[in-house]
Amino acid sequence: MTNRRLLYLNTHRLSAYAWRQGKLLPEGIFENDEAGFNSFADYLRNTPKSHYSLLANVAEEGHVLETIPFLQGRDRQTLITRKIGQHFLGTPFSTAVSLGYEKAKRKNENLLISALTNPAHFEPWLHSINSAAAPLDGIYTVAQLGGQLLKKLGVSKGRCLLLTLQDHSIRESFLVDGQTLFSRMAPLTDSSIAGIASSFAAEAGKLHQYLVGQRQVGRDETLPVFIAAHPLALPSVENACPDRGPLTFAFIDSHIAAAKLGLHTPPEDSRSEALFLHLLATSPPRQQFAGEAPRHDYRLSQIRQGLIAIGIIALLGSVLFASKETYQAETFREETLTLAASEADLNRRYQEVSATFPQLGIDNETLRRLTTRYADLTRQQRQPDQAFRSLSRALDEMPNVALDSIEWKIGRISASTAASITGEEEITVIRGTIRPGKNASTRQILASFEAFAERLRSDPSISLSVLQQPFDLESGRSLRGGDGADEISQPRQFALEISRKIAP
Repeated sequence: MTNRRLLYLNTHRLSAYAWRQGKLLPEGIFENDEAGFNSFADYLRNTPKSHYSLLANVAEEGHVLETIPFLQGRDRQTLITRKIGQHFLGTPFSTAVSLGYEKAKRKNENLLISALTNPAHFEPWLHSINSAAAPLDGIYTVAQLGGQLLKKLGVSKGRCLLLTLQDHSIRESFLVDGQTLFSRMAPLTDSSIAGIASSFAAEAGKLHQYLVGQRQVGRDETLPVFIAAHPLALPSVENACPDRGPLTFAFIDSHIAAAKLGLHTPPEDSRSEALFLHLLATSPPRQQFAGEAPRHDYRLSQIRQGLIAIGIIALLGSVLFASKETYQAETFREETLTLAASEADLNRRYQEVSATFPQLGIDNETLRRLTTRYADLTRQQRQPDQAFRSLSRALDEMPNVALDSIEWKIGRISASTAASITGEEEITVIRGTIRPGKNASTRQILASFEAFAERLRSDPSISLSVLQQPFDLESGRSLRGGDGADEISQPRQFALEISRKIAP
């Protein structure tokens, strides 16, 4: 049985929970240091057969509104990818949400583009997850789940602000019809109930002024403000947050909210991460921030589960079919007797014919050893899974590198005889092209090629040899950025040989 586990990552640490039937069970807290990373790796090894979801609450989360022409399919995705690169270059953790189409004749599409702008904070945790082959279904943020919370509470229509307390900070979000369009974190300097209450009031006013300055809300537009807090803290929060100007305050009892959500372990204080973790387990957003590489093992797990489900269905079908055949067996009694008599006759004829077979000239023991050896050789067959996995991770980080061909083999042909193959290593020969961007120089193309090669070399288990450079570096020609612009703009071919020692 596959277990569900939730990972909560903030600026300082990662917390792990088991989620079982509406209950959050804490399983570990791992600090953001080398000892914490090692402990987290041990935790993953000790919790097999689990699916993981990562909920992040970090300050480095950006949101941008964009408008693109009406497109579909691959053209639309290509344009979205380009827009993400324009706003959030350098991070692989991004997503885009459609906000609908304009009613004008051109039907332009409105998008919300979001990204986690500090990927280095996530890399050590994801490295441990990938090393353990732990299925990660996605990376999500608290800001994404604000709309889900309000929807479950029945207040998701129109424009509003949502303020919640997580860790030692206040998460401030601006939502329209349940979709978060802007979110930020504000540090909490006073953790007392009175300090939290006054911080809620102050931050609501600051966020409103910011949105007015960005012309996302009107200065006199009535704007509801929802604040979630522990029931013991609500009186102080209500006293500190009277309605003022266009801001009207509404308060969410975190225990009542937990009951409506189906969470059986309500928050112990005013922090709301338990509510968001439960929402992640029960109503995850459609979009998430992780690319295909971190979710590779999750995809494989989905395929395995699908095959198991098909097998179970096939087994049930076989059982039903067998039951039907058993029920009808009496009808075929005479046919069974006839077939039995025919079988006896065939066996007799086989014995007569087999007596005329020539002798093999090999004893039973030798024949047994041959068949055993054949079975051993069959089990020792190698697959290119590891080599292709390392190559795919490198390609994910280098979008301007395209492969033309892949040649994979076990061992090298011995120099003594063409029939002799040494099977101590696997060889992968890749041929591809560097697709330069507009106005790319020779040195930039070579830098891309070297970056791709270095990414492959980062795997200590492989050895890399360059068979063909994108440019002829031994011809004596100088590499100047302005020379041969037309030639440089063309895709540059290269060839690499990757070898990996094979464990016995």
